[in-house]
Amino acid sequence: MNAAVRPVYGAVAQLARLGAALAPADGSKLLRTFAARRGIRARYRAWGAAHRDPTRALLWMHAPSVGEGLQARPVLELLRERRPDLQLAYTYFSPSAQRFAAGLDVDFRDYLPFDTGGDARAALDALAPRALVFSKLDVWPVLVREAARRGVQLGLVSATLSGESGRSGGLAALVLRDAYARLDAVGAIDAGDAERLVRLGVRASVIEVTGDTRFDQVWARAARADRRSELLAPLASARPTLVAGSTWPTDEAHLLPAFERCRDGADALRMIIAPHEPTPDHLRPIERWAAGTRIALARLGTPEASTADVVLVDRVGVLGDLYALADMAYVGGAFHAAGLHSVLEPAAYGVPVLFGPRHTASRDAGLLLAADAAMAVDGTAALADALGRWTLDPDARRSAGTRARGVIERGLGAAKRSAELVERLFGN
Repeated sequence: MNAAVRPVYGAVAQLARLGAALAPADGSKLLRTFAARRGIRARYRAWGAAHRDPTRALLWMHAPSVGEGLQARPVLELLRERRPDLQLAYTYFSPSAQRFAAGLDVDFRDYLPFDTGGDARAALDALAPRALVFSKLDVWPVLVREAARRGVQLGLVSATLSGESGRSGGLAALVLRDAYARLDAVGAIDAGDAERLVRLGVRASVIEVTGDTRFDQVWARAARADRRSELLAPLASARPTLVAGSTWPTDEAHLLPAFERCRDGADALRMIIAPHEPTPDHLRPIERWAAGTRIALARLGTPEASTADVVLVDRVGVLGDLYALADMAYVGGAFHAAGLHSVLEPAAYGVPVLFGPRHTASRDAGLLLAADAAMAVDGTAALADALGRWTLDPDARRSAGTRARGVIERGLGAAKRSAELVERLFGN
């Protein structure tokens, strides 16, 4: 880290530690981010004392949130299978990833401490890793510095950097460049990412193109989907089905009237809609819209859902399975500042995808558009037209879906290549 910014970075990290001592545990997501670190050193030490086996090497993998966790998971699964001699530790930053982490087959899981020297040393003392591997892009400069001092091997998998990212210059470069330069092995998603990562500070000699492990992850989930399950079987239907996933109100402002218009011309169409944040404040306007248009709406899991025109998903964690029911998909976020959510999940089921105009930062969206497996729409009329075309022309819809599945198939193998890269960090 540049010496000029080190004192400021350290002061901010110490303020974060103070926030952990004061924040309520049941507050907003931001407050829970702080509160989750309360007592974190003691938790790490307790696990280290009770469960760390000094005869086994340990891999510590960090993924900030669920998206990065989905990239880490297939690598961890392969390493658990191939290297039973390893202990596996998994950390995350966001409270949204806590439930995801609980489902991983790892020996240790917890929040990542704030990036102070004391916290980093306490975590490294407790876990004693042979290798520390980050998923996607985020690295923590103090943790990386302390790990490197101990001879811990440092890696990055499914590494990607958008051409629009500001990390290559300015304050981010001052804070992060040294940390990226310390990495011992980096698996980039594609050659363009590799070039941008070098500009970020990664040494060209340690980079190889390994691909995006999410392709393996979504493919495996689609293969496991059981359409006879308690979740999916009641929703089976011969009607063309649109599954709209991870939607925001800005998506629904176009999606709901577009569905209504399309239904006027093809009333067989139905929709399963899964808002990104299924809070009461988000769900109620959708229910009011349905009541005002006399469209039959039912919540997921109710008896009425099997025949409803619109099924409203009021929980998280099921969207990846619900895409198994889709004839076409709409993925939210591209009418929203947060950006487009994952388009790979529906594509893995052979489902063509629709999304809004703010998709240029999504490599996956670009791949699907180039394969003529997706359509980007800029408003209600364009969305209604696209829905109508795919509803009334099943051959065109199925052909686009086949091309979408082909995009996923061409991306398979990244998990194996990434696991092999991580294994090399152990030197055997």
